[in-house]
Amino acid sequence: MTEPLVKTDTLADSVPDPALAVLRGTFGFDQFHPHQGEVIRTVIDGGDAIAIMPTGGGKSLCYQIPSLVREGTGVVVSPLIALMKDQVDALRQYGVRAAALHSGLSPADRRGVEHRLLAGDLDMLYVAPEGLLAEPTLALLDKIPIALFAVDEAHCVSRWGHDFRPEYLRLSVLGERFAGVPRVALTATADALTRREIVERLALSGADEHVAGFDRPNIRYMISEAAGGKQALLEFITAKHHGDSGIVYCLARRHVDDTAKWLCGKGLRAVPYHAGLPKAEREHAHNLFVSEDGVIVVATVAFGMGIDKPDVRFVAHLNLPKTIESYYQETGRAGRDGLPASAWMSYGIQDVMMLMQLLQQSEAGEEFKRVEHGKINALMGLCETADCRRRALLGYFGESYERPCGNCDNCLDAPDTWDGAAAVRKALSAVFQTGQRFGVNYVIEVLRGGETDRIRQFRHDRLEIYGAGAEIEVPEWRSVMRQAAAAGLLAPDPEGYGGLRLTEKGRAFARDGGTILLRKLRRKESTRAAAKSSRHKKPAAVGPPLDEADGALFEALRKVRLELARAQQVPPYVIFHDSTLREMTRQRPGDVDSMATIAGVGQVKMQRYGADFLKVIREFET
Repeated sequence: MTEPLVKTDTLADSVPDPALAVLRGTFGFDQFHPHQGEVIRTVIDGGDAIAIMPTGGGKSLCYQIPSLVREGTGVVVSPLIALMKDQVDALRQYGVRAAALHSGLSPADRRGVEHRLLAGDLDMLYVAPEGLLAEPTLALLDKIPIALFAVDEAHCVSRWGHDFRPEYLRLSVLGERFAGVPRVALTATADALTRREIVERLALSGADEHVAGFDRPNIRYMISEAAGGKQALLEFITAKHHGDSGIVYCLARRHVDDTAKWLCGKGLRAVPYHAGLPKAEREHAHNLFVSEDGVIVVATVAFGMGIDKPDVRFVAHLNLPKTIESYYQETGRAGRDGLPASAWMSYGIQDVMMLMQLLQQSEAGEEFKRVEHGKINALMGLCETADCRRRALLGYFGESYERPCGNCDNCLDAPDTWDGAAAVRKALSAVFQTGQRFGVNYVIEVLRGGETDRIRQFRHDRLEIYGAGAEIEVPEWRSVMRQAAAAGLLAPDPEGYGGLRLTEKGRAFARDGGTILLRKLRRKESTRAAAKSSRHKKPAAVGPPLDEADGALFEALRKVRLELARAQQVPPYVIFHDSTLREMTRQRPGDVDSMATIAGVGQVKMQRYGADFLKVIREFET
């Protein structure tokens, strides 16, 4: 469950006292994050709301607290069984009466949940959209008082979005059938277009909209040219995240399997996850990841939305994601606990061309293609910018960021730039003179004057452009091509054979010239130096690192937490987050009263676990 991890003094006066009582007594926090209190107040008062909050910003409390304050059961629409299970497990640890209805239940278990619901014995019920909209479920809900409807991961309603779920389109029926029951739609990822579609598809035109911002200051963004592939990934993990939990995303299932096997061969604990694996293997990978430390899941995008694990320390991409929304959603799975985390990505021009080809070959309408093409261009702009990554990322979502963030690769190791107009014109000429039907590698061979049978076969060694770029090395030419594509000068062959062609903008540039500032390719040595120099630098908001004595206590507390979690067969983080254990370590409470002041220790958890953790702390004090 997503929780506020930093106590604030905002909005206390604007939130009803019952809500604050639940926040403090049940969840163990003093005050709300910005916008949490406003959303909670709206829903408790019976109004509809839309909440756009970053991962880790406390979205779940926006419907969990009103469900406990208002009369009846809060009904939460959730897209994945794994996500429901995590939420229910976490709520039960706080003493909240929660359950889920989904296809994985046995008939007997389903009847048990329905009986508790009708008996008024549930504070919250989680259900998948297709299950909720089935007539038997709707008829069941007709018989009970409902506190609210919460539509989690509401971006799934958007046809333009990266996780579109057709079942979400029918959820507008809730407002018609259950008139007067407040509804709240929540997501971490929604640009202006997606937000408009959430309003339209869910019939929430009168809802209060709250956008809390998209910044995740604890995440360090690093994007590099595809050089070294798996070896570069290994160096990143070894240098910065040895022994940490993380997710590595790959585009193809075969790549997932190969990468996981290779990482295991290098001494790391990695497991594959994709839709082509047997269900038992996928469940094993998921359970291992959420229940143990230091596990790396190598996966396609089939893995992630159901992950509520707060201590994922890194998310890595070995291929370009489809959109900035996808990138933001996937990288947001790192550092949900607010502690330092990394988002690392390696990509090449082949990734760009593949995305464009898939879009061109799709049967989607022209409007959809136009929107998606704009999203690809925005993603390439993020990758190729020499400016602050965070500024570019937040700018896409309409949020300004005035100063360089100081926590991305461009801020920590500013790239050099150069006037690349002449090189770009040579690249465009080579593409044109070879017939606009060859790929990147071949065009570069022509530019560098390669002596190959293929070049001689097509007589391209007789072209004016042949050998005109011999002074530029292959990696630099790849960078030029990639940035030319990012600038909209090159595009893939619409026939889908992997060739390059000039766009209208590219034709104009080749004909008339112009200026274009390119970022210089980073050398491997400079990348390593940057990683080394910034390895231990943490955002100031995180607080000082633990010293040796505190570190030993922290690990002892984690050990107790693991033992308690295994005994109950739940993930360790549903007992206490690492951030809560760090506060225990720093404050070293000596009794029940002082333990109760730790953020994240509510009344029920204090009764259940307080003695176990106080015992360990006292042992370190003697």
